[in-house]
Amino acid sequence: MTSDDFAPGRPKVYAHRGASAAYAEHTRAAYLQAIADGADGVECDVHLTRDQHVVLLHDANLDRTSTGTGPVAEHTLEELRALDFSSWKGARIPEAYGGVADQFLTLPELLDILRGAGREIGLAIELKHPSPYRLKLEERVLALLEEEGWTPEESRLENIQVSFMSFDTDSVQRLLQSVPKEHVCQLVDDFTVKELRQELGLGFLTGGAVANVMRATQLEAERVLDTGEASIAGPGIEYVREHARNVQRWLEDGRIFRVWTVDSERDVALCQGLGIHEITTNKPAQVLKQLMVSS
Repeated sequence: MTSDDFAPGRPKVYAHRGASAAYAEHTRAAYLQAIADGADGVECDVHLTRDQHVVLLHDANLDRTSTGTGPVAEHTLEELRALDFSSWKGARIPEAYGGVADQFLTLPELLDILRGAGREIGLAIELKHPSPYRLKLEERVLALLEEEGWTPEESRLENIQVSFMSFDTDSVQRLLQSVPKEHVCQLVDDFTVKELRQELGLGFLTGGAVANVMRATQLEAERVLDTGEASIAGPGIEYVREHARNVQRWLEDGRIFRVWTVDSERDVALCQGLGIHEITTNKPAQVLKQLMVSS
């Protein structure tokens, strides 16, 4: 992926976990809606099940987005298929998008959906860490894609342009052993003790210790982008606001920017003004409409 691959006039729009403002994240309905909305690409998060299937889920635990509980890694694919991953959203699923039992997806099932898009489409795969299977996650994802016909050099699978992302720098380094850096995104965020305590419910000492680890992760991610080891920079929109110097330097050095999660008109305008190449959003139809009007 190079700057030449991007359509002139506007950033590309990637649907964050599908059109996840409309339907439950990572579901069949969310991805079909993203395609219908005209998204240039979609983003997904992947974990390994106990029986080593690659499944689409953001959290390491099932509690938030399903009728199940406990770690994803401790469940088999068959056990996960018995759960409801869509009703928590409270959105009625059109008949054309399948029933409740059809909503949970593996990575191969998402590939089939994207093959059916009838056009070129991007797929950004985020490898979630920490994983109890460590870098077996990367190895399984790459092996699965190769089985499907993916070619590492172009990182293509038929009409699908595939890229890979992680906050974890060990994951990024493993990916770079097999995938050209033009298709690898180093994610980066701004971590603070206060935010971690609030988000994770941690005490003062534990929150500080975790924050130190996260801060070290952030610094290493910034180093990867400083050196250009990965060609795609993946900061959150808050990071873009708070670290203007880093953003400007990386842009000047030729990094391709994929910014998440950009849902407000103000943030879309900010990204467009900065010359950001890709916007990841929960609301692809809304963002595309704004970009079309302003371009």
